[in-house]
Amino acid sequence: MKRRLVLSCSMILTPLAGRAGAQGSSRATRLGWLTAQGEPSLTPYVRVFRAALADLGYVEGRNLQLEFRYGDDVLERVPDLAAGLVALPVDLIVAQGAAVTEISRLGLKVPVAYVYSGDPVLAGLADSLARPRNNMTGLTFMAVELNGKRLELLREINPGLRRVAILANPEHPGEARERADAEAMGRRLGLAIQYRPTRSVDELNATLAAMASDPPQAMSVFADGFAVQNRKTIIDFGMRHKAPVISGWPVFAASGALVSYGPRLTESYRRLAYYVDRMLKGAKAADLPIEQPTQFETVLNLKAAEQLGLTIPQSVLLRADTVIR
Repeated sequence: MKRRLVLSCSMILTPLAGRAGAQGSSRATRLGWLTAQGEPSLTPYVRVFRAALADLGYVEGRNLQLEFRYGDDVLERVPDLAAGLVALPVDLIVAQGAAVTEISRLGLKVPVAYVYSGDPVLAGLADSLARPRNNMTGLTFMAVELNGKRLELLREINPGLRRVAILANPEHPGEARERADAEAMGRRLGLAIQYRPTRSVDELNATLAAMASDPPQAMSVFADGFAVQNRKTIIDFGMRHKAPVISGWPVFAASGALVSYGPRLTESYRRLAYYVDRMLKGAKAADLPIEQPTQFETVLNLKAAEQLGLTIPQSVLLRADTVIR
């Protein structure tokens, strides 16, 4: 079985004394990693990020010190955690997800490298992908056109598919564009799309309760921090009502959803180390364009398929990067 690295996290990095880094110095570089998420969801990506830093010459215990701070799913903790890292001080801040927008409001003097699930321009993080703002730059996971491709994948798995519910957080920057892409593909495929906004736990519970009397045939979940935190609730509902769930990040398939199709997140976290290296060596965030994903992966959960009574076409099996059996 191919193994999958999964994560949903928020991170901060601040510059360390004198840009030590790969070139060596009398002082180690100190990076602060701040996330609004809990530690377990980040572990595989921390491993990838550390390895990428090591490839660039940053070795913990020799010329690198990492400071980890976790919000444990409480976004409101981010400003205090960020202030603590700045006070150490750190040389660079690495941030992801909802923590990125929180950090952008703080006016920190420390440079910030990030990975972010939303649209950086609509979130006010940049004038364009080529023109980052606020001494912050990095990578976005968002690729709007993937939402339509997920519907195509669901139809390929179930040719009789006619009704799909979309669960999405309307407060997530770029969500309206994702919805438009999915609805346009739904029209081309002849699918009835039910849009279900879910921006809070109460709203999610009310939405699922309302759908229970007439469940959809499948559910497409737009991936953001809220969806990841509440994935078990969504997936359990889908399994009870024989409605397969698809989303963009591998953590969904690893948690029991039928399939995920989206950015190869491990590559984004490896690339994040490149941004850290460039900024530690003096590059300005404004001169480092924000990158979009270029590598994608499909994770298929055959256990979920069996429970749902679905037979996965050979064409889908052959394309899957990871199959969970």
